[in-house]
Amino acid sequence: MASKDSNSKKVATAAIKMALTDRKEEGKLKKDYKKDEMKVAAVDFGGDYNSSIKTIIERAIIAAKRENVIKETHTDQGAVAGATREALTQLNSKAIGFNVGGKIGIARQDDHISVAIFFAIGLLHLNEMAIGLGHRAVT
Repeated sequence: MASKDSNSKKVATAAIKMALTDRKEEGKLKKDYKKDEMKVAAVDFGGDYNSSIKTIIERAIIAAKRENVIKETHTDQGAVAGATREALTQLNSKAIGFNVGGKIGIARQDDHISVAIFFAIGLLHLNEMAIGLGHRAVT
């Protein structure tokens, strides 16, 4: 049982790291995680939070498919959509009504998929930073 828990933690950590990287670091991390047989992806986003929710979920799914993190099945796409929705739910109270920008990090190893969302929530020049994390298990 401990190995399954550590896999969840490894995948969640990878998703968070991907969400926090710049483009240069992202490429290096992809290579490092590939050696560990972990698939990762990342994508930027921005806009009004309320009108961006659907786009954020779509971008996560598209990035995961593009980087071969998931297959083009309802199960895999639903897992990414659900984990992304969970991460957004954790950020909802801070972000609703504001402009947001940031990055989505996605990681998968075996049957574990994690999605991390890093937000800069804008109000003039005062930005709030937040991270949401969702996890799903797929077979």
